[in-house]
Amino acid sequence: MIEFSEAQLLEWLGQFLWPFFRVAGMLMVAPLFSADFVPARIRLLVAFSLALAIVPLLPPPPDVVPFSAVGLFIGVQQLIIGMAAGFVLQLVFDAIVVGFQTVAMSMGLGFAVMVDSQRGMQVPMLGQFHVVIALLLFLAMNGHLMMIGLIIDSFTYLPVGVTGLDAEAFRQIVAWGTTMFAGALRVALPAATAILLVNLSIGVISRAAPTLNLFAVGFPITMLTGFVVMMASLPMLTSTLRLLLEQAWIAIFALWG
Repeated sequence: MIEFSEAQLLEWLGQFLWPFFRVAGMLMVAPLFSADFVPARIRLLVAFSLALAIVPLLPPPPDVVPFSAVGLFIGVQQLIIGMAAGFVLQLVFDAIVVGFQTVAMSMGLGFAVMVDSQRGMQVPMLGQFHVVIALLLFLAMNGHLMMIGLIIDSFTYLPVGVTGLDAEAFRQIVAWGTTMFAGALRVALPAATAILLVNLSIGVISRAAPTLNLFAVGFPITMLTGFVVMMASLPMLTSTLRLLLEQAWIAIFALWG
């Protein structure tokens, strides 16, 4: 009969539990996995499977009882590390939402909204359409596999221990939020510039012909211009998404020092 001591069981539990917290924290916030259409049970099952697969590859955990105060503190640290990495990646797709939300408002399509399947909130249909395309591009670029590799590499750069993310890391996360607005500007700039030129032209026409019904003429022209420019600039979404993901990867590795 095989017998295990309490110390051995606690050691094995800690060796699995702390990586599980980090993986689960990332899947809670990361794009695609955190979507509302992915059930919580599926996320837990994926986190459990990934943690079970990577535990043999990890260095020995700290000699701390998992259910002690220090063990619970380490668990919270691992959860925060995973959520921070997933949050940085999620901001890439938020940049696309913000960018095309600006375009939709400029085109007069701000009233056309639908429920975002990832966040469970209403967003302009134009932004949701491009988010779906971005998610498909993310899968086509094997972004989900790179994300799994990222969480595995995190244990090399930031092993499980009492120390986690410091104040400088949280400052970098806040600073990374500015990249969301820069990415939104990069995404929305072609269509927004074209719509601005159209609006300026309509303004000049209104001064030359004050009796012209600008709402009947300007609204269709603005909407048509926006659609044409977005259709022409849609292939650029791949390069923009790849650039933002590369910057996100660099930012995440910077968090781990």
